[in-house]
Amino acid sequence: MDFAQAQQVFLAPPDSERPPAGVPDTPARRLRDAAEPIATISIWGRQLNERLSALGLDFLTGYVWARAAPMGEPTAPVVVAAFGVFEPGLVTGLYAEARSRASRDAVLAARERGAVESLRALLPDADVTDAAAALRRGTDVAARHLVGRPLFAGLVSLPWPEDPLGQLWHAAVMLREYRGDVHLAAGVAADLTGVQMNLMTEYWVGWAHTEYAGTRGWSAEAMAEADADLVRRGLVADGALTERGRRLRDGIEQQTEAALAPVLDAIGPELPTLTRQLDEWSAAIVTGGAAPPDVYKRISG
Repeated sequence: MDFAQAQQVFLAPPDSERPPAGVPDTPARRLRDAAEPIATISIWGRQLNERLSALGLDFLTGYVWARAAPMGEPTAPVVVAAFGVFEPGLVTGLYAEARSRASRDAVLAARERGAVESLRALLPDADVTDAAAALRRGTDVAARHLVGRPLFAGLVSLPWPEDPLGQLWHAAVMLREYRGDVHLAAGVAADLTGVQMNLMTEYWVGWAHTEYAGTRGWSAEAMAEADADLVRRGLVADGALTERGRRLRDGIEQQTEAALAPVLDAIGPELPTLTRQLDEWSAAIVTGGAAPPDVYKRISG
């Protein structure tokens, strides 16, 4: 899949207006959603994808290798474990192909430079210095908690970019991966498989069944089997979460939020202002076509 095809598939607006998502409105969730398009410029940025393409990587191989590369050069099962919610065979094949085409150093350099170039094109007049510093206070505290957070730990091992836009992006990605690592661990503790985590999120947010999980490479058969197990466990009935299922999924979210408390404390009273500013920049990124306009995708990523 090349970048143009990915844009058509993932950056198109939904066919109809989405009903309100069934997610809690909390300071940690608001910060996470406000920072998401900034963090994912290293997925959707045009200039970044051009740099990865020059290394011989298409959209999918570039995504897998660029996201895994901060961890070093792990074996495929390690990447599968860290990514969690993607179909293992898909990740394994993409990772092997990507590593055969481009070195880790080249991918890391393209990732940082491309992210900065992409943000500069979309936010040409933004003064991001204070926002980057506030986010970094939070990620510095998070860096004291590396256990069970492989993607975040990989980012901690990298030097901070010198460019202020690079610092903003790097901090946003660190926040995203820290939260994601914790969220994955909470899903595992709830005895959910990777595909079941996707399905439970669909029910929780309001997606049409398998609309989100299917984009992670899972077959119809695998999704049906996983869903049948959720029904057997009393978590799903009649195409919706049961009361027990809602409690379980809410509990996963609460565990995730709890891990973000030290980060929010470190950011301090600037948090509401920071969140509003990130939201404004993220809106410009969405308008510029470098982040999904579908609010469900933003919430679920």
